[in-house]
Amino acid sequence: MKKISFLFLFLALVCLLCSCSGKEADIYFLNFKPEVASVYDEIARAYEDETGIKLRVTTAASGTYEQTLKSEISKKEAPTIFQINGPKGYAAWKDYCADLSDTALYQHLTDKSSAIRDGDEVYGIPYVVEGYGIIYNKAITDRYFSLQNRATTVESMENIKNFATLKAVVEDMTAHKEELGIDGVFACTSLKAGEDWRWQTHLANLPVYYEFEKNEIDWTVDEDTDRIDFTFNQNFKNIFDLYIQNSTVSPTLLGSYQVADSMAEFATGKCAMVQNGNWAYSQIKEVSGNIVKEEDIAFLPIYTGVENEETQGLCVGTENYLAINKNASEEQRKKAADFLYWLFSSETGKKFVTEKLDFIAPFDTFSADERVSDPLGRSVSDWMAKEGIKQVPWSFTVFPSANFKEDFGSALLRYCQGKMTWEQVVATFKTRWAEEAR
Repeated sequence: MKKISFLFLFLALVCLLCSCSGKEADIYFLNFKPEVASVYDEIARAYEDETGIKLRVTTAASGTYEQTLKSEISKKEAPTIFQINGPKGYAAWKDYCADLSDTALYQHLTDKSSAIRDGDEVYGIPYVVEGYGIIYNKAITDRYFSLQNRATTVESMENIKNFATLKAVVEDMTAHKEELGIDGVFACTSLKAGEDWRWQTHLANLPVYYEFEKNEIDWTVDEDTDRIDFTFNQNFKNIFDLYIQNSTVSPTLLGSYQVADSMAEFATGKCAMVQNGNWAYSQIKEVSGNIVKEEDIAFLPIYTGVENEETQGLCVGTENYLAINKNASEEQRKKAADFLYWLFSSETGKKFVTEKLDFIAPFDTFSADERVSDPLGRSVSDWMAKEGIKQVPWSFTVFPSANFKEDFGSALLRYCQGKMTWEQVVATFKTRWAEEAR
């Protein structure tokens, strides 16, 4: 009898422990952004508190998302919600993407043409709009514009609307860098392997976009992107040379510098400008010794000398799209869609989006005063609201491969070191694009 009683007690204890361990997750979300992993953990707890629905969030390590998704998607408990990287990402994961055209989130997407489509169906919804350009420190540029002996007649950053004016101001600022108290106008151009994405991807976006536009290629739907002539390579060279020749660091030394070095130089006032995106504000404010005031941080478009660039704005877009696993049960898919709508429409969810995730969300569920509050996010929103200004979309989502970008970045470094001519850089760009696009 004692043995039987003990067995019953043991089984009861096991049942109690199982019940205390919590139910299996209703939704499994595979997150792409490691920098906000802890925020998504908070979101999961808040969502369960409000709805009783358990959300499991797993975050892939930086640079391993595709590999992690490939591993997780084949499991019995596969992600219900995952992310795809533009049209190329959809092409790779189309067998797992459910149609989202009837979801509430898609109905509230401000620009429905920004979604990933296949015919009349929608398979990816952008969840954050980001922008990048030339970030400048207004305190330093104002100091330049107050100089009585400056060589230009430009009076403010608002007067810079093309490459010729930007070049004149930058080169004159370099001539007066001691008076301005800076080591260079631009922060170092980080060309260390793995740290060169601002140039081999973000800066390269501009000439690729303009070539697609000239050839009337709709890169969001056309498959005719397997060949590139690098027609606007001289425009890329214009701004790239301006960066490296008016920098805090000699061009030959750039192979050892990282993005963090650039942002630290900007934050500590060693330079006046740096190319990066609105996500960089968190880097700036966290730098030890940061002296840049919030009200002094703003964006200028990346002017390269193309025709009629006075109407060009920032590079604005996204490479992050939400998808729902079509192989999940109907109930799971509905719960996933409900969670995504909650995140971008409820008071609790929107507060997370604007105050902790720092997303500029592309949904009409956000009023003007609910937008992201950091200065670079506001600057992106301001540029998007300017009449007569056309933002440059992110065409780099159709770049053929990571190998192509790495090889182009390596060629740029060799050019800075004097080991490769510009003509060889152009040849590398065209050849590697064609090879990787096959």
